[in-house]
Amino acid sequence: MKVLVVGASRGIGLEFVRQFAADGAAVTASARDEAGRARLAAVGARAIALDVADAASAASLAWQLEGEAFDLALVCAGVYGPRTQALDVPSQADFDRVMHTNVLGAMRVLPQLAELLAPGAKLAVLSSRMGSIGARGSATGWLYRASKAALNSVLADAARVLQGRAVCVALHPGWVRTDMGGAGADLDVAASVAAMRRMLAALTPAGHGAFFDHDGTPIPW
Repeated sequence: MKVLVVGASRGIGLEFVRQFAADGAAVTASARDEAGRARLAAVGARAIALDVADAASAASLAWQLEGEAFDLALVCAGVYGPRTQALDVPSQADFDRVMHTNVLGAMRVLPQLAELLAPGAKLAVLSSRMGSIGARGSATGWLYRASKAALNSVLADAARVLQGRAVCVALHPGWVRTDMGGAGADLDVAASVAAMRRMLAALTPAGHGAFFDHDGTPIPW
């Protein structure tokens, strides 16, 4: 099995790499800096340089992986940004950083991934339940919420284009104990990733274009 993880220098992305490599998959993974790439190599991945927030760097993905055909591609790159309440106006710099990474980054990468997928491949973006409008119960982190709602829209459009070529989904990893999720979160990162791997392994074309929790429960958009 050939797996690509975009945005894997730490947290959930790195754990995906660790688990897939431990199971014998051929894993290619990206990180922005040399330290991140060293972590990926240490757990058995082929590490490539990629910063989805930088146009020139993001454009290099296709030529770095020319000729590859991945069975599974995961887009995990993302940032939280300021921990603000709704109606707290974000700074221009914070808005640009969060939206460029979480939304524009995916829009730069997904068209290239379309040419790097094996027939019948699976493609997932790491979203968040916080981006769901239908399931929303809080207004905290409204910039992050807006970015993940936009990412869900991007995934839905990509799913329309890739219908019949790949099974595309958005995934909520749960509230995970990472640098982003914090020490008080519900799930250990290894448990979250293991659950998402089980969900992806069981995914069929019937789930194409949907939004799922880490355990496979559908989430309303």
